Amino acid sequence: MPTSSTVKSVATFISKREKLGRFKHVVSMSVTENQTENKVYFHYNHSDSCSSARWTARESFQFMYERSWQDVVDFYSNVVNARLTLSTLFGNGAQTCVHVDDDSRKLEVSDERTERSGRWERVTFKINVSYSGGAFDGWQKQPGLKTVQEIVERSLGRFVDEKKAQFLKEKSKPLEGCAVVAGRTDKGVSAIQQVCSFYTWRKDVKPCDIENSINSAAPGKLRVVSVSEVSRVFHPNFSAKWRRYLYIFPLSDHEIEKQSCENGKEVENFSSDGNNEEPRNEAANKPTRFSVCRVNQLLRQLEGKLLSYKIFARDTKASRNIGPPTECFMYHARAAEARIPCYDHGEGRKVMCVELVANRFLRKMVRVLVATSIREAAAGAEEDALLKLMGATCRRATAPPAPPDGLCLVDVGYTEFDLQNCLIP
Repeated sequence: MPTSSTVKSVATFISKREKLGRFKHVVSMSVTENQTENKVYFHYNHSDSCSSARWTARESFQFMYERSWQDVVDFYSNVVNARLTLSTLFGNGAQTCVHVDDDSRKLEVSDERTERSGRWERVTFKINVSYSGGAFDGWQKQPGLKTVQEIVERSLGRFVDEKKAQFLKEKSKPLEGCAVVAGRTDKGVSAIQQVCSFYTWRKDVKPCDIENSINSAAPGKLRVVSVSEVSRVFHPNFSAKWRRYLYIFPLSDHEIEKQSCENGKEVENFSSDGNNEEPRNEAANKPTRFSVCRVNQLLRQLEGKLLSYKIFARDTKASRNIGPPTECFMYHARAAEARIPCYDHGEGRKVMCVELVANRFLRKMVRVLVATSIREAAAGAEEDALLKLMGATCRRATAPPAPPDGLCLVDVGYTEFDLQNCLIP
């Protein structure tokens, strides 16, 4: 049996150990707070000749966000509700190039379905939806937020089979279907032909029933473009061959100067906002203008190449060499000036359109590419500036993501991409 002196010694030791632990915790918290207060955000040290003219992350952020995006949001809303088309951007002579995918029809439903059983009896539907990004908190379902997936799956709940309905009831879960999507979009990002799929074992479900159910859930914000029955092997994400994104960047009405392009045409340089009489970066002796032609030249260097875009992503470690691949093949990357209808401008508001088509995109990759291209064009970087950034290991080498308001998922293709089917030639 331990003596009383032994017990007291042990108690004293434990007490001192607890006090020491609390002291270390207080010291650690104090050091952390001091480090947070004294934290310095360094600008990436570019080594090229135009490094002194390149915007910092804060300057790039201000240039992108200090402008009116409402005209772009309204334009996407009109396209979503079929009041306008993307051909409006480039005048009456431009053709509408939104891809109408017939590959799901090629993956026809097997005539042997009646002879099969089990999971092969299920019916799979391909659903093309269009939605305004400003009305939702992105695609992916999140607690307490209004997302596209939540509304779509809630609308599909009436079409699930009895077995699944009973299972959800026993688990005290809401009656919802399961929608698999081609690619998740962030908050504020619109879509013209987002692709998702839904399967059920019920044989009485018709495409028109699914369309009516989803359309009635959020009228004016979410619209079904088409619903079709497809093969059981169809997967919106894994079956896709390419995705096309469009970014619309509003430009200033005030023409600063003109610059010669490769084809001999004169191209305008634009400032951040026509209402600003003085450049914001004048004190730093940095440019506040960029050439749309130069942005196009920078982006074209990416075409036809399989490259790792990890430095342009914002969901993975920039220096990682394990995990999901970061290589993307860019089929088409172009920029051009266009106009969108606007109540305040008779001829429409000047915008820069960036069209990117690739086999896959990393998270926020398009927005970072657009912002970095504008930054490099303003700084007067060489044509291969984006290619040189591929080898960087610090994301400070690229600009912060451009606002989500300008981004739109145009369509998803399930056949090989046709270069003739482009918005910007």
